[in-house]
Amino acid sequence: MATINCDMGESFGLWRLGDDEGLMPLIDIANVACGFHASDFDHMRATVRLARRHGVRVGAHPSLPDLQGFGRREMKIGREEMANCLIYQIGALTGFLRAEGMALSHIKPHGALYGMAARQEPIAHAVCDAADVFQVPILGLKGTLHESVCAARGHRLVPEFFADLDYADDGALIITRHHDARDPEAAARAALRAVTEGLVTGTGGRDVAVGADTICVHSDTPNAVAVARAVREALRPHLTPF
Repeated sequence: MATINCDMGESFGLWRLGDDEGLMPLIDIANVACGFHASDFDHMRATVRLARRHGVRVGAHPSLPDLQGFGRREMKIGREEMANCLIYQIGALTGFLRAEGMALSHIKPHGALYGMAARQEPIAHAVCDAADVFQVPILGLKGTLHESVCAARGHRLVPEFFADLDYADDGALIITRHHDARDPEAAARAALRAVTEGLVTGTGGRDVAVGADTICVHSDTPNAVAVARAVREALRPHLTPF
């Protein structure tokens, strides 16, 4: 069984990114940007309100402090600084959730931070340090250092599969700064196989084991609504509340 999630609320000021209105009815949980890679206070609250109207649960999608690079560039940062950066962002979103009568659902690191947490122990611990404060599950990759650190720290890591990204043959997620349009039916087939078989085909043709308790569609994928609709239809018999 699985849920569908989406990284969203990533507009900034007058600049718009993604079709949150079109995507929200197709997902179960929303990962809302917290201002450090995208979004601002107005867009954060608007996204929370949109989620509330559609009965979608909301988690924080905090980032490295990299607004210009959309949080998809790695940087050197220590555990305490990273934890403080996360608490700052998640706390801001939690305030908007409380203002709208909602609770924080989960934490999902964004972009380069997501990959760093999977490989770098201090960063994985920093994410857990933030989760200690807010006491919610963390979305991440199965079979990684992040998963083992979460287990040792007593945090629930929800294994995530990305319907609109590629995987290397060693199981590593291929994170790019810009997302190209994806074939909706191919994305749906990949998501269904990940849920039912726990496998995805890597870029070199090798089958790779994955966890797929929740399936991500990025709002900045150009045809994200079509991808999300196809994924939801394919997974309909396997969907469950988060």
